Amino acid sequence: MRAGAGAVLQSAAFPGRPRRPARMPPADAPTSPTETGVTPDQYCQDKAARSGSSLYYSFLFLPPAQRQAMTALHAWCREIGDAVDDTQDASVAHQQLAWWRNEIGQMFMGAPSHPVTKALQPHAQTAGLTQAMFGEVLEGMEMDLAQSRYLDDIALARYCHHVGGVVGTMSARLLGCQDPSTLAFAEKLGLSLRLVDILRDVGEDARRGRIYLPVNTMQRFQVPAAEITRGTHSERFAALMRERAGQARALHREALALLPRADRRAQRAALVMGAIHQALLDELEASDFQVLNQRISLTPMRKLWIAWKTWLRNR
Repeated sequence: MRAGAGAVLQSAAFPGRPRRPARMPPADAPTSPTETGVTPDQYCQDKAARSGSSLYYSFLFLPPAQRQAMTALHAWCREIGDAVDDTQDASVAHQQLAWWRNEIGQMFMGAPSHPVTKALQPHAQTAGLTQAMFGEVLEGMEMDLAQSRYLDDIALARYCHHVGGVVGTMSARLLGCQDPSTLAFAEKLGLSLRLVDILRDVGEDARRGRIYLPVNTMQRFQVPAAEITRGTHSERFAALMRERAGQARALHREALALLPRADRRAQRAALVMGAIHQALLDELEASDFQVLNQRISLTPMRKLWIAWKTWLRNR
């Protein structure tokens, strides 16, 4: 197996996602870090930085206000994702998501209580974000609690819309857009990013009891679910993954074609996200998709280099 110099491998013994800051206790409401003197923006920044996410590097060159807005949105996505991924009891996870749904309502009424929603509040309504948009993302998280498999691409596309496309359009609004076509670009880019994440995380997700590769696609390539859960790599699995990678690349190309020139500069952070994910896809392909027992990621230096290069190219 080959991995590029700018890639990092993590074995299955060290679960894929980096460890995160302390979160909610097993109850419906999180504790407030502001009691320890951490400001809402500092809390969000810390969560984004510790996650090691590509999104963090996408925000580095933004003006301070936009960087704070995007970091707050990303931190909220991490909070609700953690509620699902890191909670063993589904009923507790449902309670936490219900708490966040109520908290978003409180934010739009001007009374947020959590550092993340306090950081989001000044930006959400001015950028045209709505309570319904946040609700759609939460619906995607609830889908993770309700099902662990997706029959076909139509079913998977609905999930990816909620957790990828909607977040993409919310990000585009926070970054600023003049042309409505930019929202179509953002939706498609968000879908592409989510598909790449799914390919990277196949092994990790399987250890959590979820497989996002469509059932009918796995049947067509004769890849049984048991092989994935056991971490058994095969040429059949690699062929399936190559096809899925091609779909993610096609979505990325389609997204770029939709971005109007007038908004290209404003959407540079989104373009950075896309470029980093395409580089990650290169590494996944170079490894022959050895993702069942290890996590492949880009080094922080490579992410920074891609971010800087993409930013300059789209001045």
